Amino acid sequence: MQTIKTIINFLFKMRDARWGTLAVVVLLGGGVTALQAAEVTYQRLLNPESQNWLMVHRDYTSQRHSPLDQINKSNIKNMKLKFAVAIGGTSPNEGLQVTPLVDGGYMFVIDGWGAVYKIDVRSGTYGRTLWKMDPGIKRYGRMRGVALWGNLVISTTGKDGRVIATDSETGKIVWDKNLSDHPEIELSGAPLALKDDIIVGAAGGDQGARCWIASLDPKTGDLKWKTYVIPAPGEPGSETWKDKNEAWKSGGGAFYVTGSYDPKTNLTIWGSGNPVPAYDAMRRPGDNLFTASAIAYDVANGNMKWHFQYTPNDSRDYDETGTHVLIDTKVNGQDRQIVTHAGRNGFNYSFDRITGQFLNVGQYVDKVNWTKGIDPKTGKPVDYDPTSDVQLYAEPRSNLEDNAKRLVCPEISGGSNLWPAAYSPKTKLFYIPSIEACAEVTQDHSAHVPAKGFMGGKWTYPDRIKSSLVAMDPATGKQIARKNLPYANTAGALSTAGGVVFTALVDGTILAFDDKTLKELWNINVGSGFNSPPMTYSVDGKQYVAIASGLGRSARNKLTPSSEMRNFSNATMIFVFGL
Repeated sequence: MQTIKTIINFLFKMRDARWGTLAVVVLLGGGVTALQAAEVTYQRLLNPESQNWLMVHRDYTSQRHSPLDQINKSNIKNMKLKFAVAIGGTSPNEGLQVTPLVDGGYMFVIDGWGAVYKIDVRSGTYGRTLWKMDPGIKRYGRMRGVALWGNLVISTTGKDGRVIATDSETGKIVWDKNLSDHPEIELSGAPLALKDDIIVGAAGGDQGARCWIASLDPKTGDLKWKTYVIPAPGEPGSETWKDKNEAWKSGGGAFYVTGSYDPKTNLTIWGSGNPVPAYDAMRRPGDNLFTASAIAYDVANGNMKWHFQYTPNDSRDYDETGTHVLIDTKVNGQDRQIVTHAGRNGFNYSFDRITGQFLNVGQYVDKVNWTKGIDPKTGKPVDYDPTSDVQLYAEPRSNLEDNAKRLVCPEISGGSNLWPAAYSPKTKLFYIPSIEACAEVTQDHSAHVPAKGFMGGKWTYPDRIKSSLVAMDPATGKQIARKNLPYANTAGALSTAGGVVFTALVDGTILAFDDKTLKELWNINVGSGFNSPPMTYSVDGKQYVAIASGLGRSARNKLTPSSEMRNFSNATMIFVFGL
């Protein structure tokens, strides 16, 4: 049987999925499916087959680009709903932020209760749940996906703080590890599966947790290393926490969006969250390293190799946990290996991904009022004062005083946030789904305790929240095209070789655009809003686009200023479309 598995794994590497699947059936006499035999090897993760979607951002670059082109600009007008599958939905106010994975016609997805589903989607007309692994957690979470490694499905359990490996064939738990070291630690981002490591990031920073990134042995779940974002006293960077309140102990720095991986350097690059309390910079004077940063970690030992802090001493909840996308391109005529990131603070940044050298920046949101701009040489805000312990940027100091009210643009969610951007190697453009709105933040310096949420203030939305889809050139930092949209976008983007960019809105609309002009090509409203990004896969040569619906509380808040949507209903579904 092991010899057959080896042959099958080889066949799955081949680009013609139909020939490979036929050979598998012949080899096994039709008695065992391709998925049951073919393990998700490191080689497959390095070079995913075009028909499959094997990790949360499809591959290690996090480009969220699919080489499938059956659905394209010329025929997308014929795309229609093929089937839908209900998951979760056992209590009010559930939402989904998940990217489904698909391998050989089988979908793996997680709901907000940490329950993992294996769904047979081979027919193209229905999805049949084959098994469901329920970890029995008591608090609803915001799980954003699973990872595949060997014959295991690796999942997290939100505030239960557990990482679980489930047998992909049987649905039985193989190992279950509790990593929680703080009551508010939350494991919500999809794990990142590497050759010999499962990388997991901890969130919960806004509730006063000191967050970390860790590596587990994929065979046993045993901890290999754990690195905290916030340095302890005496560690490098601790001098940037100058308070007398020991704010570093509850300093935040959350990881809730899965990082990228560069196999050539063995570096994994993640974005870290905001410092805490989020709105009260006076309580934690200093730059507050290594929050609101891009951080490259050595997978071998968890050591930090480089970092770049976007907004030192942030007081607007501008964490930078969103995707950091790896691209090989030319910058100023030279071949460069870069990482690009749509900042929650309204600017898109590019760096050398090996050294962390800042390369360029460009504004992508319509309105920014927190700074007068970004220095094109350093990447720091032009109003950043390295001699000051509290950064005011473009605001007067009175705006940071207790009970002060200030207008923050972009609003505290961004810009971009947990919803991922996408890149197309064909157009060499970076597609950013962005909130277009401002928020009114009221300072509350007493809110430094768990009972008051550790935020140091509260916020409201004075106006209707809209969004945009913006195409940026990451090699130059220039904006190429923009499409303004009527409702908030908290879903994300997908680009395909068919020349199409997909995204979705909180009002239940899914849209497709031309990847060069952003001209709208197709749309449908399914009546349930989206907080999850679209993905695509194919079975037997037929391409499908899938997306999970269901708005959590934060996403539903984006509808509040829109009076016509106040009675909008909610459903946690997976919708699958095709020609």
